Amino acid sequence: MTLKAACLALILALAAAAAPAQDRAAVERQFRGWLEQVVWPRAAEQGVTRATFERAFDGVGLNWELPDLVPPGTTPQTPKRQRQAEFGAPGKYFNRGSVDGATATGREMARRHAGTLAAVEKTTGVPGRIILAIWGRESGYGRVAIPHDVFEVLGTKGFMSTRAGYFTDELVAALQIAEAGHAPERAMKSSWAGALGQPQFMPSNFLAYAADGDGDGRADIWRSEADTIASIGHYLARHGWVPGRDWGFEVTVPGTVSCALEGPDQGRPIREWEALGIARVGGKAFPEHERDGEGFLLMPAGRNGPAFLVTPNFYVLKDYNMSDLYALFVGHVGDRIQYGMGDFSAGWGAVGGLYRSDVAAMQRALEAQGHDVGGADGLAGFKTRRSIGRWQQAQGMPATCFPEAAMKSALSR
Repeated sequence: MTLKAACLALILALAAAAAPAQDRAAVERQFRGWLEQVVWPRAAEQGVTRATFERAFDGVGLNWELPDLVPPGTTPQTPKRQRQAEFGAPGKYFNRGSVDGATATGREMARRHAGTLAAVEKTTGVPGRIILAIWGRESGYGRVAIPHDVFEVLGTKGFMSTRAGYFTDELVAALQIAEAGHAPERAMKSSWAGALGQPQFMPSNFLAYAADGDGDGRADIWRSEADTIASIGHYLARHGWVPGRDWGFEVTVPGTVSCALEGPDQGRPIREWEALGIARVGGKAFPEHERDGEGFLLMPAGRNGPAFLVTPNFYVLKDYNMSDLYALFVGHVGDRIQYGMGDFSAGWGAVGGLYRSDVAAMQRALEAQGHDVGGADGLAGFKTRRSIGRWQQAQGMPATCFPEAAMKSALSR
Protein backbone atom coordinates (compact mmCIF):
# COMPACT_ATOMS: atom_id res chain seq x y z
CA MET A 1 0.00 0.00 0.00
CA THR A 2 1.29 3.55 -0.95
CA LEU A 3 1.54 6.75 1.00
CA LYS A 4 1.84 10.09 -0.74
CA ALA A 5 0.48 13.57 -0.59
CA ALA A 6 -2.31 12.81 -3.01
CA CYS A 7 -3.55 9.95 -0.86
CA LEU A 8 -3.73 12.19 2.15
CA ALA A 9 -6.76 13.75 0.48
CA LEU A 10 -8.54 10.54 1.48
CA ILE A 11 -8.64 11.81 5.04
CA LEU A 12 -11.99 13.42 4.49
CA ALA A 13 -15.33 12.83 6.13
CA LEU A 14 -16.47 10.22 3.59
CA ALA A 15 -18.19 8.13 6.23
CA ALA A 16 -19.19 10.90 8.59
CA ALA A 17 -22.73 10.96 7.31
CA ALA A 18 -23.07 7.19 7.29
CA ALA A 19 -24.01 7.03 10.95
CA PRO A 20 -25.92 9.76 12.83
CA ALA A 21 -23.95 11.42 15.60
CA GLN A 22 -26.28 10.09 18.26
CA ASP A 23 -25.57 6.52 17.10
CA ARG A 24 -21.80 6.77 17.19
CA ALA A 25 -21.49 6.10 20.90
CA ALA A 26 -23.37 2.83 20.42
CA VAL A 27 -21.15 1.89 17.49
CA GLU A 28 -18.05 2.66 19.56
CA ARG A 29 -19.33 0.27 22.23
CA GLN A 30 -19.85 -2.41 19.58
CA PHE A 31 -16.30 -1.76 18.42
CA ARG A 32 -14.90 -2.37 21.91
CA GLY A 33 -16.93 -5.58 22.12
CA TRP A 34 -15.61 -6.70 18.73
CA LEU A 35 -12.03 -6.11 19.87
CA GLU A 36 -12.59 -8.32 22.91
CA GLN A 37 -14.67 -11.03 21.31
CA VAL A 38 -13.03 -11.31 17.87
CA VAL A 39 -9.60 -9.71 17.80
CA TRP A 40 -8.24 -10.62 21.23
CA PRO A 41 -8.79 -14.41 20.88
CA ARG A 42 -7.13 -14.41 17.47
CA ALA A 43 -4.22 -12.32 18.71
CA ALA A 44 -3.72 -14.53 21.73
CA GLU A 45 -3.54 -17.59 19.46
CA GLN A 46 -0.61 -15.85 17.69
CA GLY A 47 1.29 -15.29 20.93
CA VAL A 48 0.24 -11.70 21.61
CA THR A 49 0.14 -10.96 25.33
CA ARG A 50 -2.68 -9.15 27.08
CA ALA A 51 -0.31 -6.33 28.00
CA THR A 52 0.59 -5.73 24.33
CA PHE A 53 -3.07 -5.85 23.33
CA GLU A 54 -4.09 -3.31 25.94
CA ARG A 55 -1.24 -0.94 25.09
CA ALA A 56 -2.19 -1.09 21.41
CA PHE A 57 -5.78 -0.05 22.02
CA ASP A 58 -5.29 2.34 24.92
CA GLY A 59 -7.25 5.44 23.96
CA VAL A 60 -8.00 4.10 20.45
CA GLY A 61 -11.45 4.69 19.01
CA LEU A 62 -13.02 4.54 15.58
CA ASN A 63 -11.72 6.91 12.93
CA TRP A 64 -14.84 8.03 11.11
CA GLU A 65 -12.90 9.94 8.46
CA LEU A 66 -11.39 6.88 6.79
CA PRO A 67 -12.73 5.87 3.35
CA ASP A 68 -14.93 2.91 2.44
CA LEU A 69 -16.52 2.47 5.86
CA VAL A 70 -19.69 0.45 6.33
CA PRO A 71 -21.04 1.21 9.83
CA PRO A 72 -23.33 -1.40 11.40
CA GLY A 73 -26.81 -1.22 9.91
CA THR A 74 -25.68 0.32 6.61
CA THR A 75 -24.90 -1.15 3.20
CA PRO A 76 -21.81 -0.57 1.04
CA GLN A 77 -22.09 2.21 -1.53
CA THR A 78 -19.86 3.05 -4.48
CA PRO A 79 -18.31 6.42 -3.64
CA LYS A 80 -19.37 9.21 -6.00
CA ARG A 81 -15.90 10.66 -6.31
CA GLN A 82 -12.58 8.97 -7.01
CA ARG A 83 -10.15 10.05 -4.31
CA GLN A 84 -7.37 7.47 -4.64
CA ALA A 85 -4.67 8.82 -6.93
CA GLU A 86 -3.76 5.43 -8.42
CA PHE A 87 -7.21 5.13 -10.00
CA GLY A 88 -7.83 8.72 -11.07
CA ALA A 89 -6.72 10.81 -14.03
CA PRO A 90 -3.46 9.41 -15.50
CA GLY A 91 -2.09 12.83 -16.39
CA LYS A 92 -2.53 14.02 -12.82
CA TYR A 93 -0.79 10.95 -11.45
CA PHE A 94 2.24 11.63 -13.65
CA ASN A 95 2.45 15.28 -12.66
CA ARG A 96 5.72 17.11 -13.12
CA GLY A 97 6.48 17.49 -9.43
CA SER A 98 5.96 13.83 -8.56
CA VAL A 99 7.98 12.49 -11.48
CA ASP A 100 10.84 14.96 -11.22
CA GLY A 101 11.03 14.78 -7.43
CA ALA A 102 11.15 10.98 -7.35
CA THR A 103 13.78 11.01 -10.11
CA ALA A 104 16.10 13.63 -8.62
CA THR A 105 16.09 12.19 -5.11
CA GLY A 106 16.31 8.70 -6.55
CA ARG A 107 19.57 9.55 -8.31
CA GLU A 108 20.93 10.92 -5.04
CA MET A 109 19.92 7.74 -3.24
CA ALA A 110 21.44 5.62 -6.02
CA ARG A 111 24.82 7.23 -5.32
CA ARG A 112 24.44 7.08 -1.54
CA HIS A 113 23.38 3.43 -1.45
CA ALA A 114 25.22 2.05 -4.47
CA GLY A 115 26.78 -0.80 -2.50
CA THR A 116 23.53 -1.93 -0.87
CA LEU A 117 21.59 -1.66 -4.12
CA ALA A 118 24.19 -3.74 -5.96
CA ALA A 119 24.19 -6.40 -3.24
CA VAL A 120 20.40 -6.64 -3.20
CA GLU A 121 20.24 -6.80 -7.00
CA LYS A 122 22.81 -9.61 -6.96
CA THR A 123 20.82 -11.68 -4.46
CA THR A 124 17.30 -10.95 -5.72
CA GLY A 125 17.69 -10.09 -9.40
CA VAL A 126 15.65 -6.92 -8.88
CA PRO A 127 17.28 -3.82 -10.44
CA GLY A 128 18.22 -1.07 -8.03
CA ARG A 129 16.35 1.52 -10.10
CA ILE A 130 13.08 -0.35 -9.52
CA ILE A 131 13.66 -0.55 -5.78
CA LEU A 132 14.45 3.16 -5.67
CA ALA A 133 11.32 4.11 -7.61
CA ILE A 134 9.09 2.12 -5.26
CA TRP A 135 10.78 3.65 -2.22
CA GLY A 136 10.27 7.11 -3.69
CA ARG A 137 6.62 6.56 -4.54
CA GLU A 138 5.76 4.96 -1.22
CA SER A 139 7.33 7.38 1.25
CA GLY A 140 9.38 9.95 -0.62
CA TYR A 141 12.51 7.98 0.33
CA GLY A 142 11.45 8.07 3.96
CA ARG A 143 10.79 11.82 3.99
CA VAL A 144 6.99 11.80 3.99
CA ALA A 145 5.32 11.95 7.39
CA ILE A 146 3.28 8.87 8.30
CA PRO A 147 0.37 10.24 10.31
CA HIS A 148 -1.95 7.57 11.65
CA ASP A 149 -2.05 5.14 14.56
CA VAL A 150 -1.98 1.73 12.87
CA PHE A 151 -4.25 0.18 15.50
CA GLU A 152 -6.85 2.91 15.03
CA VAL A 153 -6.75 2.53 11.24
CA LEU A 154 -6.80 -1.26 11.11
CA GLY A 155 -9.22 -1.49 14.01
CA THR A 156 -11.67 0.83 12.29
CA LYS A 157 -11.37 -0.85 8.90
CA GLY A 158 -11.43 -4.33 10.38
CA PHE A 159 -14.61 -3.51 12.26
CA MET A 160 -16.50 -1.64 9.55
CA SER A 161 -15.14 -1.46 6.03
CA THR A 162 -15.81 -3.01 2.65
CA ARG A 163 -12.84 -5.37 3.22
CA ALA A 164 -13.32 -6.05 6.91
CA GLY A 165 -11.86 -9.57 6.89
CA TYR A 166 -8.66 -8.46 5.18
CA PHE A 167 -8.09 -5.58 7.59
CA THR A 168 -8.85 -7.78 10.61
CA ASP A 169 -6.09 -10.14 9.49
CA GLU A 170 -3.76 -7.17 9.13
CA LEU A 171 -4.70 -5.93 12.60
CA VAL A 172 -3.68 -9.25 14.12
CA ALA A 173 -0.40 -9.09 12.18
CA ALA A 174 0.24 -5.57 13.51
CA LEU A 175 -0.23 -6.87 17.05
CA GLN A 176 2.31 -9.60 16.33
CA ILE A 177 4.80 -6.94 15.19
CA ALA A 178 4.23 -5.00 18.39
CA GLU A 179 4.59 -8.13 20.50
CA ALA A 180 7.90 -9.04 18.88
CA GLY A 181 9.27 -5.53 19.36
CA HIS A 182 10.21 -5.07 15.71
CA ALA A 183 9.18 -1.41 15.56
CA PRO A 184 11.05 1.36 17.37
CA GLU A 185 9.26 2.96 20.31
CA ARG A 186 6.13 4.86 19.21
CA ALA A 187 6.75 3.95 15.55
CA MET A 188 3.53 2.04 14.86
CA LYS A 189 2.28 4.78 12.57
CA SER A 190 0.68 3.97 9.25
CA SER A 191 -0.96 5.30 6.12
CA TRP A 192 -4.74 5.62 5.89
CA ALA A 193 -4.78 1.94 4.85
CA GLY A 194 -2.52 0.59 7.60
CA ALA A 195 0.80 0.41 5.72
CA LEU A 196 3.99 0.72 7.76
CA GLY A 197 7.45 2.20 7.44
CA GLN A 198 9.46 3.51 4.51
CA PRO A 199 8.44 0.75 2.06
CA GLN A 200 4.82 1.00 3.25
CA PHE A 201 4.39 -2.69 3.96
CA MET A 202 1.10 -3.96 5.25
CA PRO A 203 1.76 -5.76 8.56
CA SER A 204 1.42 -9.25 7.06
CA ASN A 205 3.93 -8.29 4.36
CA PHE A 206 6.36 -7.09 7.00
CA LEU A 207 6.15 -10.47 8.74
CA ALA A 208 6.67 -12.31 5.44
CA TYR A 209 9.15 -10.15 3.52
CA ALA A 210 11.01 -7.64 5.70
CA ALA A 211 14.76 -8.20 5.32
CA ASP A 212 17.99 -7.19 7.05
CA GLY A 213 20.06 -5.08 4.68
CA ASP A 214 22.70 -3.72 7.05
CA GLY A 215 23.69 -6.92 8.84
CA ASP A 216 22.56 -5.97 12.35
CA GLY A 217 20.20 -8.92 12.64
CA ARG A 218 17.04 -6.78 12.45
CA ALA A 219 14.67 -5.72 9.69
CA ASP A 220 13.99 -2.11 10.60
CA ILE A 221 11.87 -0.59 7.82
CA TRP A 222 11.29 2.50 9.94
CA ARG A 223 14.82 3.81 10.44
CA SER A 224 17.18 1.75 8.25
CA GLU A 225 17.49 2.72 4.60
CA ALA A 226 19.49 -0.44 3.89
CA ASP A 227 16.76 -2.60 5.42
CA THR A 228 14.16 -0.73 3.38
CA ILE A 229 16.06 -1.42 0.15
CA ALA A 230 16.56 -5.09 1.02
CA SER A 231 12.92 -5.52 2.02
CA ILE A 232 11.56 -4.10 -1.24
CA GLY A 233 13.93 -6.29 -3.26
CA HIS A 234 13.00 -9.36 -1.24
CA TYR A 235 9.29 -8.67 -1.70
CA LEU A 236 9.56 -8.39 -5.49
CA ALA A 237 11.80 -11.44 -5.79
CA ARG A 238 9.39 -13.55 -3.75
CA HIS A 239 6.52 -12.37 -5.95
CA GLY A 240 8.21 -13.64 -9.09
CA TRP A 241 10.45 -10.93 -10.51
CA VAL A 242 12.17 -12.40 -13.59
CA PRO A 243 15.87 -11.39 -13.58
CA GLY A 244 17.14 -10.09 -16.88
CA ARG A 245 13.78 -8.93 -18.20
CA ASP A 246 12.66 -5.31 -18.26
CA TRP A 247 9.28 -4.09 -17.01
CA GLY A 248 8.06 -2.84 -20.38
CA PHE A 249 8.40 -0.45 -23.33
CA GLU A 250 6.39 2.45 -24.68
CA VAL A 251 5.01 1.59 -28.11
CA THR A 252 2.86 2.85 -30.95
CA VAL A 253 -0.30 0.86 -31.64
CA PRO A 254 -1.71 1.16 -35.18
CA GLY A 255 -5.44 1.51 -35.69
CA THR A 256 -5.52 -2.02 -37.10
CA VAL A 257 -4.71 -3.40 -33.63
CA SER A 258 -7.68 -3.32 -31.27
CA CYS A 259 -7.20 -1.75 -27.86
CA ALA A 260 -9.45 -4.57 -26.62
CA LEU A 261 -6.42 -6.87 -26.88
CA GLU A 262 -5.14 -5.39 -23.63
CA GLY A 263 -4.62 -7.46 -20.50
CA PRO A 264 -2.39 -9.98 -18.71
CA ASP A 265 -4.49 -12.86 -20.03
CA GLN A 266 -3.89 -11.96 -23.69
CA GLY A 267 -0.13 -12.16 -23.86
CA ARG A 268 1.94 -13.28 -26.83
CA PRO A 269 5.65 -13.15 -27.72
CA ILE A 270 6.82 -9.61 -28.35
CA ARG A 271 7.90 -10.58 -31.88
CA GLU A 272 4.24 -11.45 -32.61
CA TRP A 273 3.12 -8.01 -31.44
CA GLU A 274 5.75 -6.60 -33.77
CA ALA A 275 4.28 -8.59 -36.64
CA LEU A 276 0.92 -6.91 -35.97
CA GLY A 277 2.54 -3.52 -36.46
CA ILE A 278 3.28 -2.51 -32.88
CA ALA A 279 6.62 -0.73 -32.68
CA ARG A 280 8.76 0.71 -29.92
CA VAL A 281 8.66 4.51 -29.85
CA GLY A 282 11.51 6.56 -31.26
CA GLY A 283 12.49 3.93 -33.77
CA LYS A 284 14.25 1.85 -31.13
CA ALA A 285 14.37 -1.90 -31.56
CA PHE A 286 13.17 -4.21 -28.83
CA PRO A 287 16.13 -5.89 -27.12
CA GLU A 288 16.75 -9.16 -28.90
CA HIS A 289 16.54 -11.21 -25.70
CA GLU A 290 13.05 -9.77 -25.06
CA ARG A 291 11.54 -10.55 -28.46
CA ASP A 292 10.79 -14.20 -27.71
CA GLY A 293 9.51 -13.36 -24.23
CA GLU A 294 5.84 -12.85 -23.50
CA GLY A 295 4.52 -9.31 -23.72
CA PHE A 296 1.16 -7.80 -22.86
CA LEU A 297 -0.59 -4.77 -24.30
CA LEU A 298 -1.18 -2.01 -21.76
CA MET A 299 -3.23 1.09 -22.57
CA PRO A 300 -4.02 2.77 -19.24
CA ALA A 301 -6.04 5.57 -20.88
CA GLY A 302 -7.23 3.54 -23.86
CA ARG A 303 -6.57 5.41 -27.09
CA ASN A 304 -6.29 8.63 -25.08
CA GLY A 305 -2.72 8.22 -23.88
CA PRO A 306 0.55 6.30 -24.15
CA ALA A 307 0.58 2.59 -24.94
CA PHE A 308 3.01 -0.04 -23.76
CA LEU A 309 4.11 -3.62 -24.19
CA VAL A 310 4.84 -4.85 -20.68
CA THR A 311 6.49 -8.00 -19.40
CA PRO A 312 5.53 -10.31 -16.53
CA ASN A 313 7.63 -8.07 -14.28
CA PHE A 314 5.07 -5.30 -14.70
CA TYR A 315 2.53 -7.51 -12.96
CA VAL A 316 5.00 -8.22 -10.16
CA LEU A 317 5.03 -4.45 -9.61
CA LYS A 318 1.24 -4.57 -9.48
CA ASP A 319 1.52 -7.09 -6.66
CA TYR A 320 3.05 -4.25 -4.66
CA ASN A 321 0.11 -1.96 -5.43
CA MET A 322 -2.78 -3.16 -7.59
CA SER A 323 -2.80 -0.22 -9.97
CA ASP A 324 -1.63 0.01 -13.57
CA LEU A 325 -0.64 3.63 -13.03
CA TYR A 326 1.40 2.77 -9.94
CA ALA A 327 3.37 0.03 -11.71
CA LEU A 328 3.86 2.27 -14.73
CA PHE A 329 5.09 5.14 -12.56
CA VAL A 330 7.62 2.85 -10.87
CA GLY A 331 8.97 1.51 -14.15
CA HIS A 332 9.11 4.95 -15.73
CA VAL A 333 10.81 6.68 -12.78
CA GLY A 334 13.27 3.80 -12.51
CA ASP A 335 14.22 4.32 -16.16
CA ARG A 336 14.63 8.04 -15.57
CA ILE A 337 16.87 7.41 -12.56
CA GLN A 338 19.21 4.99 -14.30
CA TYR A 339 19.00 5.84 -18.00
CA GLY A 340 18.01 9.49 -18.04
CA MET A 341 14.83 8.72 -19.96
CA GLY A 342 12.54 11.62 -20.78
CA ASP A 343 8.76 11.89 -20.74
CA PHE A 344 6.54 9.43 -22.56
CA SER A 345 6.34 10.09 -26.28
CA ALA A 346 2.54 10.29 -26.21
CA GLY A 347 0.72 12.65 -23.87
CA TRP A 348 -2.15 11.86 -21.55
CA GLY A 349 -5.58 12.93 -22.75
CA ALA A 350 -8.10 14.67 -20.52
CA VAL A 351 -9.58 11.44 -19.18
CA GLY A 352 -10.25 10.00 -15.75
CA GLY A 353 -12.44 12.86 -14.52
CA LEU A 354 -15.74 10.97 -14.33
CA TYR A 355 -17.42 10.25 -11.03
CA ARG A 356 -16.58 6.81 -9.76
CA SER A 357 -20.31 6.19 -9.33
CA ASP A 358 -20.87 6.93 -13.04
CA VAL A 359 -18.17 4.45 -14.06
CA ALA A 360 -19.81 1.87 -11.80
CA ALA A 361 -23.14 2.45 -13.56
CA MET A 362 -21.46 1.82 -16.92
CA GLN A 363 -19.86 -1.32 -15.54
CA ARG A 364 -23.21 -2.66 -14.36
CA ALA A 365 -24.71 -2.02 -17.79
CA LEU A 366 -21.83 -3.84 -19.46
CA GLU A 367 -22.19 -6.75 -17.03
CA ALA A 368 -25.88 -6.97 -17.96
CA GLN A 369 -24.75 -7.46 -21.56
CA GLY A 370 -22.41 -10.29 -20.59
CA HIS A 371 -19.12 -8.43 -20.34
CA ASP A 372 -16.55 -9.23 -17.64
CA VAL A 373 -15.56 -5.81 -16.29
CA GLY A 374 -13.77 -7.13 -13.22
CA GLY A 375 -16.50 -5.95 -10.85
CA ALA A 376 -18.66 -2.83 -10.77
CA ASP A 377 -16.36 -0.88 -8.46
CA GLY A 378 -16.12 2.35 -10.42
CA LEU A 379 -12.46 1.74 -11.30
CA ALA A 380 -11.47 1.61 -14.97
CA GLY A 381 -9.14 -1.39 -14.86
CA PHE A 382 -8.05 -3.37 -17.90
CA LYS A 383 -11.18 -5.58 -17.91
CA THR A 384 -13.41 -2.52 -17.93
CA ARG A 385 -11.31 -0.77 -20.58
CA ARG A 386 -11.34 -3.66 -23.01
CA SER A 387 -15.04 -4.39 -22.36
CA ILE A 388 -15.77 -0.81 -23.36
CA GLY A 389 -13.69 -1.36 -26.50
CA ARG A 390 -15.58 -4.52 -27.38
CA TRP A 391 -18.92 -2.79 -26.80
CA GLN A 392 -17.83 0.13 -28.97
CA GLN A 393 -16.77 -2.23 -31.75
CA ALA A 394 -20.10 -4.05 -31.56
CA GLN A 395 -21.87 -0.69 -31.94
CA GLY A 396 -19.81 0.12 -35.02
CA MET A 397 -17.98 2.86 -33.14
CA PRO A 398 -14.22 3.52 -33.07
CA ALA A 399 -12.87 1.72 -30.03
CA THR A 400 -11.28 4.06 -27.47
CA CYS A 401 -11.31 1.57 -24.55
CA PHE A 402 -11.96 4.17 -21.86
CA PRO A 403 -15.16 5.35 -20.15
CA GLU A 404 -16.64 8.56 -21.51
CA ALA A 405 -19.57 10.59 -20.20
CA ALA A 406 -21.81 9.91 -23.22
CA MET A 407 -21.52 6.14 -22.71
CA LYS A 408 -23.64 6.15 -19.55
CA SER A 409 -26.88 6.95 -21.37
CA ALA A 410 -25.94 4.94 -24.45
CA LEU A 411 -25.28 1.83 -22.37
CA SER A 412 -28.58 2.16 -20.53
CA ARG A 413 -30.64 2.05 -23.70
